[in-house]
Amino acid sequence: MRTEGAAVAAEAVETGGRATNALGMIEQALAGAKIEREQIEVIAVGLGPGSYTGIRTAISVAQGWQLARGVKLLGVSSADCLASRARAEGIFGRVGVVIDAQRTEFYLAAYEIAPDGWREIAPLKILPKAEVQSRAAGGEILAGPEVTKWFPPGRTIFPRAATLAELASRRNDFVPGEKLAPVYLRETNFVKAPARQLIAGRTP
Repeated sequence: MRTEGAAVAAEAVETGGRATNALGMIEQALAGAKIEREQIEVIAVGLGPGSYTGIRTAISVAQGWQLARGVKLLGVSSADCLASRARAEGIFGRVGVVIDAQRTEFYLAAYEIAPDGWREIAPLKILPKAEVQSRAAGGEILAGPEVTKWFPPGRTIFPRAATLAELASRRNDFVPGEKLAPVYLRETNFVKAPARQLIAGRTP
């Protein structure tokens, strides 16, 4: 969140295995920055990939805030946040940002990272574990949350709210709330329920 050129960012706080209530966390961040809700002009929200429920909650809060206050909104990719964190932690070269996609698959985007910045060189896609391993075997550095659980040579990094705010502060491509959508590359399939059948001797 930004107000008059200043950024306010709050990290998620884990309590008993569950993230702190989103609105309560926002209140804590505002109180710590000594600003009021009315002073917020822009809200930047992470679009994932990541926890689908958490991302949907964040987007819903941002959408509601825009409806109530008319603030401007920005969506930021978690992969871009991780690339920026990799640069800050001195991870340079061709870096594959890896995020667990469940089902033994992984989100992966490739970046060229240098001390003075980074750029995406291969867009985010979902890949099977074997293909991600082949990237590492070819010399690509793997980095991401808990990446060493699956790829031991990788570098563990996590996205941070402050990094998201920093990336958002360089942009002005604001979007209406209904345009914010979580990054979810899998095709959504719906199974149609079978037609109701009547059994002889019984009424529906």
